[in-house]
Amino acid sequence: MAEAGGGAITKGVSLNHISRESSDIRRLANFYKEIFGFEEIESPDFGDFKVIWLNLPSAFTLHLIERNPITKLPEGPWSATSPVLDPSHIRRGHHICFSVSNFESFVHTLKEKGIENYRSSVPNRGVKQVFFFDPDGNGLEVASQGAPQQ
Repeated sequence: MAEAGGGAITKGVSLNHISRESSDIRRLANFYKEIFGFEEIESPDFGDFKVIWLNLPSAFTLHLIERNPITKLPEGPWSATSPVLDPSHIRRGHHICFSVSNFESFVHTLKEKGIENYRSSVPNRGVKQVFFFDPDGNGLEVASQGAPQQ
């Protein structure tokens, strides 16, 4: 939504955090710590539900929130009515993208860990991509640090 004249409503916008709901926030935290190097930081005590906050230095924080079983929202693609198990579908669906400087090594590690993935590249940009799922079925992309994406 923009103000009259086409200007932005807010100035100085930056990403604060991304939240993921999960029935097993410890499992999800361990995945993001192991695969991407997130660091666990002090998390507030909300009382009626648990959270784990993770920080990726110089990037953003990831808030993992204990799933509310009453809402019956799909936990991720695998629990939705039409599951999407093929990582090649992620590039056209909801996902979070990280960039790494050691792309080939990263993909090799995914293979060593038995994480199914799909490789692609951005046409005419020199950027390599790999798509895969986290343990809850959330789509992830990792891109090489090549030409900047727009």
